[in-house]
Amino acid sequence: MKKKDIKFSTRMASEDRETIKELAKQSHMSMSNYVTACCLGQQIIIIEGLKEVLKELKAIGNNLNQLVTLAHMGKVTVINLSEVRQLLADIRTAVREIAERKRW
Repeated sequence: MKKKDIKFSTRMASEDRETIKELAKQSHMSMSNYVTACCLGQQIIIIEGLKEVLKELKAIGNNLNQLVTLAHMGKVTVINLSEVRQLLADIRTAVREIAERKRW
């Protein structure tokens, strides 16, 4: 990351400042980083709904780890993965919906 060694100030309407402040907050960026990115023409992409998808992926990963542990212990020999398949299909659908939304 580049060192911020220069201070830059500008005048603007208070409403504009509040709007920029809110947009920076939604982007999980500082105002300084947000304004710099905008001025340099960088795209700022906000993806909503990703927390739920990551939560589901984490749950699936935990379940798979438990199954592998049980399989190594010899306690599980046959596994029905239909529930895992359904969860993965749900996650795939959620990711597709998020990608199609494309909030800018």
